[in-house]
This record gives sequence, C-alpha cells and structure tokens, in this order.
Amino acid sequence: MKSVPFDEAETYEPEAGWRRVSMAGSDRFSFEWFEKPPDHSSPLHDHENEQVCLCLDGELTVVTDDESVTLGPNDSVYLEPNEPHRVENTGDERAVGLDVFAPGRSFDFWTDREE
Repeated sequence: MKSVPFDEAETYEPEAGWRRVSMAGSDRFSFEWFEKPPDHSSPLHDHENEQVCLCLDGELTVVTDDESVTLGPNDSVYLEPNEPHRVENTGDERAVGLDVFAPGRSFDFWTDREE
C-alpha cells in the first residue's frame, strides 16, 4: 500500500489559480486532483492517455472538436486517447475536479510540452 497525503503530494501550478495535485497511482493509471479559477481554460491539447474527468465542485465544461458538455458536481466525461480537448471553468466560483489517466502519467506532460 502507498498512501499519498494531499498536503504532501507533488503539486504543479501551470498558471495562477490552476493547480494540479498528483494523487496515488502507477504507470498503469494516475489520478490528478485539480482546481481552476472562474473563466479559466486549459489550452486545447491531446495525449495518448485515456482520460476520465470528474467534476467534484463547481462547474466544468469539456470541449472537443465535435461537442462540449458541462459537468456539475459528481458528473464525469470519458475522453478517448489522442482526442483534442480543453477543460474550462464556466462558472462564477472555483471549480475542482479529478482526472484519471490510463496509462498513468506525470506532470512531464505539461512541463515538457511544446506549444
């Protein structure tokens, strides 16, 4: 068993107010808790990992080339590998979510990314 206390987990803040926290996981899957300020959007991106995005608090809109869906607390969406997407906080309050990736990944996806 490997415990990862939230306050001791690896954290990455790509932009002010957009914070990601690496939770327990492995090479086969990983969990990233995240928060986004109002009106924030991640850049359009894709990755080899399958992804499930779960909204924990607030409102998140997930946009792909073909459609968009707005998630409220406890709603989720599945994204195929290599499916271009972005995640936006379309609400007036901070939004909190949990991303699950298979296979697992590290923050290198963001830090080593070319624009």
